[in-house]
Amino acid sequence: MTLPETAEKFVQDLLKDKLSASYTYHNFEHTKRVVKAAKLLAEHEGLTESDKEALLLAAWFHDTGYVHGPDRHEKNSILIFKEFASDNGISKETSELAEKLIGITEMCYEPETLAEKIIRDADSAHFGSEKYEKIADYLRQEWATQGRVYTDIDWANGNLDMLLKWHKFKTAYAIENWQPQKEKNIASIMQKLKQMEPEVASEKKKDKKDKKDKTDNKKPDRGVETLFRVTLSNHTQLSQIADSKANILLSVNAIIISIALSTLIPKLDSPSNAHLVLPTFVMLMFSVISIIFAILATRPKVNTTVYNPEDVTSRKMNLLFFGNFSKMPLTDYQNAMKEMMEDRTYLYESLIKDLYLLGTVLERKYKLLRITYNIFMFGIISSVIAFVIAFKSY
Repeated sequence: MTLPETAEKFVQDLLKDKLSASYTYHNFEHTKRVVKAAKLLAEHEGLTESDKEALLLAAWFHDTGYVHGPDRHEKNSILIFKEFASDNGISKETSELAEKLIGITEMCYEPETLAEKIIRDADSAHFGSEKYEKIADYLRQEWATQGRVYTDIDWANGNLDMLLKWHKFKTAYAIENWQPQKEKNIASIMQKLKQMEPEVASEKKKDKKDKKDKTDNKKPDRGVETLFRVTLSNHTQLSQIADSKANILLSVNAIIISIALSTLIPKLDSPSNAHLVLPTFVMLMFSVISIIFAILATRPKVNTTVYNPEDVTSRKMNLLFFGNFSKMPLTDYQNAMKEMMEDRTYLYESLIKDLYLLGTVLERKYKLLRITYNIFMFGIISSVIAFVIAFKSY
């Protein structure tokens, strides 16, 4: 396997295992686009083979730092590459050039050498692509999960500023082949902004009219909705992880007990094996206790409540938990849900309450799971010590 192929495999595995699915733009697909553009530019610009190798390594690793978050991702990408270079015996010259090229992808730096210009053009190649708006929308979705939410008008204006004021292709090939499509993309954004002008005027008029009660009438923030969605997803994943860990302990201890009952215990009737009775009892006792606590950690706990219309009216009932509304008549539940959906404060309070209750369930699960693992660990150690003592004293 060649070095670029090794780098591709490493980056693919790293992003698959450690990169959050919320990165809809800065992901492996974006990395592949940059590498493809870098190869194309390197061939047409006549880059030397040694510089080309460093360029491709930089292209593969330039966004790996996102596995640690968006902040300082270029510096984190360099640290990840350094470890890869050390493990794969990459020469100091190639490694240092690749690190420099990764750093130059940060927009605040001005590229000087040919390799630096190529990596910058490759990283922004989608500006000159027919799929520009679709790719840019991936970035918009990614930023929304980070609380950076834009209206259609603000997003269009931001894109226009980027294409007109902040970005310029640096290499001859990009200027000749990608700049024309970039101009078309600029024209398309301008056309959309022109079509939005009546909407902008209407929005300004509405903002002026509602300025006094802006706080009360402000629309729900998409960032808040994303917060609830992501938190709920994290709670669900943590619950699944806890159940999986408990199932592992259940299986392991069941195997231990099964082997002991079928193989070890039948032989304890023999006087020559009397010294093994106590160690076997210790091992089985801890296995049984571990199974009990693992079952307690995974056992569903549902508190059903008696339906009381006053609880719904006073908003004390959690309408998002089935244990609370399962006894309600369908008509009453539909009316209560409609009321909640029309009242933003009521809706958010219900979501907060539901997340809190999920959190208390998770706390109980992980507490029992920790106890189970401690019992299992202590039991294994005690059993081994008991068997060793039994054999020595025999």
